[in-house]
Amino acid sequence: MAEVKDIQISEDLKDLVTERLDLLSPELVVSIGSSGTFTKGELIDHVRKGDEVGKTIIKMEINFLKALKNGTLLDELLSDKNEN
Repeated sequence: MAEVKDIQISEDLKDLVTERLDLLSPELVVSIGSSGTFTKGELIDHVRKGDEVGKTIIKMEINFLKALKNGTLLDELLSDKNEN
């Protein structure tokens, strides 16, 4: 994910992602590849700092929202359901 380092992050985007993360369970723990394992609070801190981990989280959130908007997420969910 080399391109993650190069993205510019607006404060509005940070706010959007932190608000979405804040809705998650406080017990949630997320592993992000070789970067480590993070609690909900740590994820929010990284997004607010705009560091490499924060940028990765923001990029994941943007990709999720795009998939939701264009129907890709629904297509994937339905195809998984039909395969079972």
